[in-house]
Amino acid sequence: MTDRGVEQSHDPGRGPVSWWADLGAWGAVALIVLGALAAVWVSFRLPGTPQEPAAGYYGAARVVAIGLVIVGSTLVSRRRARSRGTEETTGTERA
Repeated sequence: MTDRGVEQSHDPGRGPVSWWADLGAWGAVALIVLGALAAVWVSFRLPGTPQEPAAGYYGAARVVAIGLVIVGSTLVSRRRARSRGTEETTGTERA
């Protein structure tokens, strides 16, 4: 089977994009809040809580960690873009 009629949804040089790649800052904040709510859910042992609470806390911590990484990445990229913009307007260059 040939790939002539198939469109590629990602860049040819890169692999497929992860589900959290385009969330942005507000989506990351929502992930952090969702993870915190999941941790509260586990701590109150509400319906759907796993038998071993550590598994529930682990899942909640993973969601919070993904949110924190996305927020950090977004803020760093915004700061870099802003500093590039000010360097271009002042005409200074860094070595």
